[in-house]
Amino acid sequence: MNRDFLTRGVGMRAVGVVDKPKTSIRKMSAPGLALAALVAAAPVQAKELLYLTDAVPGGLDVDGPTSSSASSQFGLATLLEPLVYYKRVKQENGIDTYDFSQFEGRLAESWDYDEKTLTWTFRLRRNVKSCEGNPFTADDVIYTFARALSTSGAGAISWFVASTGSIAGFTPAVFGNTPEAIEAKKLTDASVRKVDDYTIQIRQSVANKLLLVALTQNSLGIYSKAEMQARATPQDPWAHDYTNNVGAPSFGPYCLVRWQKEKEFVVRANPSYYRGPADIERVNVQRVAQSSQRMVLLRSGNAQLVDRLTPREFESLNGAKGVRVVSVPSNASLSLLLNWRKAPLENIKLREAIALAVPYDSIIKNVYFGKSKKFDGVIPSIYPNQYTPANPRNTDLNRARAELAAAGYPEGKGLEAVADSFKLSYPIEAESVLGPTATLIQSSLRQIGIPVVLNPIPLAQLLDRALVKRDLEMFLNDFSKAVGMDSAIAIQLYFITKEKGGVANYAGYSNAQFDELFLTKAKNETAEPARSDMLKQIQKIAYDQVAMVPISENDLQWAMSEKLGGVGFHPEHVLRLYDLKLAD
Repeated sequence: MNRDFLTRGVGMRAVGVVDKPKTSIRKMSAPGLALAALVAAAPVQAKELLYLTDAVPGGLDVDGPTSSSASSQFGLATLLEPLVYYKRVKQENGIDTYDFSQFEGRLAESWDYDEKTLTWTFRLRRNVKSCEGNPFTADDVIYTFARALSTSGAGAISWFVASTGSIAGFTPAVFGNTPEAIEAKKLTDASVRKVDDYTIQIRQSVANKLLLVALTQNSLGIYSKAEMQARATPQDPWAHDYTNNVGAPSFGPYCLVRWQKEKEFVVRANPSYYRGPADIERVNVQRVAQSSQRMVLLRSGNAQLVDRLTPREFESLNGAKGVRVVSVPSNASLSLLLNWRKAPLENIKLREAIALAVPYDSIIKNVYFGKSKKFDGVIPSIYPNQYTPANPRNTDLNRARAELAAAGYPEGKGLEAVADSFKLSYPIEAESVLGPTATLIQSSLRQIGIPVVLNPIPLAQLLDRALVKRDLEMFLNDFSKAVGMDSAIAIQLYFITKEKGGVANYAGYSNAQFDELFLTKAKNETAEPARSDMLKQIQKIAYDQVAMVPISENDLQWAMSEKLGGVGFHPEHVLRLYDLKLAD
């Protein structure tokens, strides 16, 4: 039976049609029925899906402070439509698979490339309408790229994605408030040009294989210019406040009905969607903080889809009546980031000691129950041209103590003076997995004399400090990933100096040789195997300098009704609701 999740509260902001709750509250006295009070039967008029997760979108701005979180990426993927996407090739055991080397048109119907002028010409789809009924034209594309080049949001994520494709003008010259930087923030025809209402041209500054990869990403999803400009203000000309708090008008398969941060995200199928209306007419995404409650609601049949359960909970659902668990290899990973800006963490010997003290096998066995493998390198193995060291680091407390002494802190003596640098942060929302992980790391590092203190904080606060303030000392990162499926994008995202385009360089890694080798050689190399060799050489530099401490590569898992199909792996770890099919 389809059900609608019980919603309470007032002051909900919405885009499109606002539904009135159809449910009523029924009091139940028995403790065992407490969870049942969360759901109530609703009239079945069309297919509906109840999706329970640990967080709903914290923002819908591609450059917002929460844009890197999986929950916000889900909202963007649901509402925004890209110009192109990867080609869907088949389904195995109910799981969609994609060929990340092939592309198909979305808002762009076709394209061609002129090697002499480095110019891409995209022919856009006609008769496409937004949820508000606005026709899609080249003006919407120009607006979206102009907004990206403005670097006016909390983060410059959309600028970064465009820069990975070497789109002309998307260079570090835009950073700052000098007259030159202000002028560089203005989009010109030399970068992205409107040819006519249904044709645009994008020019690259240098040859680069990554333009189409960049255009698949949510960060360059196309906003509806008319709706965005209607919400602009003199203080916020690019409507960042609106997208962070109210909605994301676009041309996607679903329209936003109701969004209450920390509680719910409700969408309905766009009846005018150019690929045809979605199979599931309404999707109600609800935040249920406790993974055990999500699991119970799925098993009872009240919910059809849940995620972010613990590995043990996923294991317990295998064989459950009416339920199936999907587990797929992915680019999901866990790493420990050490802030190079915080003394004494810039000391390479200290970082080496920390890396040698992390209890890798214990984490994989006791936290992930074998649904992961050791992460060796600085980029997960699923990416093309990934480098795996011949002799990766393993847990070795004796070597760790020796490195700590070489760093000038034998048995940890002297570290008490800089104890604040050893606060180990992680998102409190992921306490069930990252809490035990952090505890294992704390215990192991304390054995060699490093005074680690656990510091769980809300994900929104962690993202703000990691992406905007950049002042976290140490933190566990299991949420951030390079969405573009290429090692070059991951390198630029995480390890290039911030001033030269490393927008998610959370740890503040800085190496002039590294920057030079990537930005002037590897990024612009198109011939193989020269490109692959350079990318691996660059990754080796980062690994040897402990630019991060890789811990594990993890499977992505979902649990769902056996009637639900169309689940697939996408690089940002969020499902495409349009692909889902719910049997009657």
